[in-house]
Amino acid sequence: MAKRTPTEEYLKKSSLLTKRQAEFLMMRMTGKLERRIDSHEVTILEALAIQLEIEDEHRNEWRERFSEMKARFDLFEKHS
Repeated sequence: MAKRTPTEEYLKKSSLLTKRQAEFLMMRMTGKLERRIDSHEVTILEALAIQLEIEDEHRNEWRERFSEMKARFDLFEKHS
């Protein structure tokens, strides 16, 4: 899998984070992204942008799965 590069959209979003928001985002980073910072492959701002994008993707996937589960549950409720 190719290494992620930050998009302009997420670079802008990450530059608008407060120090506290950035710290919480960094706490949620995986080891691979932390190592890329340590080896100077990406800047902290770039890593924050990548992490934001990853979390947005995960959130969108979760919303899709939840919507499907809810639809199945609603269907079950209607037939009861």
